[in-house]
Amino acid sequence: MTDADLVLTRPIANQKKMAKEKLHILFMCLILTAMSHASAASGDTIVFTPQWTAQAQFAGYYVAQAKGFYREAGVKVRIVHPSVAQPAMDRLMAGECQSTTLTLCQAMQIVDTQTPLVNILQTSMNNAMVIVSARQKNPLTQKGARVGLWSVDFGQLALCMNIRDRLGYRWVRFAQNTNLFLSGALDAMVTMSYNEYYQLVQAGFDISDKNTYRFCNHEYNVQEDGLYMLKSYYDTHREQAKRFALASRKGWQWVAEHPEEALDIVMQYVGKDHVATNRTMQRLMLNEILRLQVDKESGKREFRLRGDMVEKASRLMFENHLLSRQVRYDELVD
Repeated sequence: MTDADLVLTRPIANQKKMAKEKLHILFMCLILTAMSHASAASGDTIVFTPQWTAQAQFAGYYVAQAKGFYREAGVKVRIVHPSVAQPAMDRLMAGECQSTTLTLCQAMQIVDTQTPLVNILQTSMNNAMVIVSARQKNPLTQKGARVGLWSVDFGQLALCMNIRDRLGYRWVRFAQNTNLFLSGALDAMVTMSYNEYYQLVQAGFDISDKNTYRFCNHEYNVQEDGLYMLKSYYDTHREQAKRFALASRKGWQWVAEHPEEALDIVMQYVGKDHVATNRTMQRLMLNEILRLQVDKESGKREFRLRGDMVEKASRLMFENHLLSRQVRYDELVD
């Protein structure tokens, strides 16, 4: 081999060496990526996304995080709130979180679309929906009224009642707050007793038994908030899910015993996310959330999904065409 040949072969040898190094680097990157995915799959951290922005509705989870209940239970939890552009359920379906809160009716509609879920903790024992009339009339006497309803899927029972009682409501969708109602653009509005209801009270609107309809006092008393996971995730992380649920329950029990200290923690989350509210509103919300957690029959916080309420909600939604079939209790629990 001549000197000229050596000169020509060196670049080729260098190129082969560089190619081998690149392959080695690529191989290592693939291994690290696989390890990262395996770590995520093993559930090192549960990303929990509540169904709405920071507020006292989720106080138990904030407390469980702040007081170290999750850490004591041996589970890592990160709380990430949804955005207007990406609701909590979208994050769950995209794998960006592993757990979220849903009302029972929401969960049943999702299961009906062939997306299995598991309820790992039930916090609500009563329904919070209230229809408030702007005309000082019983909302059920206002047939054909323009009624405000959330643009997100929280109003299934109101839709059922409208069909069942042939009220002929004209639904006007809103994202949040009570501006349309207070401006006189609506005849009535569907509210949550812990949220928009108190916004109306704070705005000075006159609310009484004459112009309200509380679903929990009638045949529509169906549980709402529960803690859910996709069944595909739950099946591979049962122990982690159990620890997460038990620590969350402990958080709610602590909230019930220390409501003002819990509010301090809630307001930290509210401030961090720049939510427009105040401590008075959050106190009203928390008191109502805690009241709704007490079962009317037993007088206790039972933290369980009731089979009779699942059956009631399933029947109502199926009969009024919000489900294609009746969803069973055993489809929602382990």
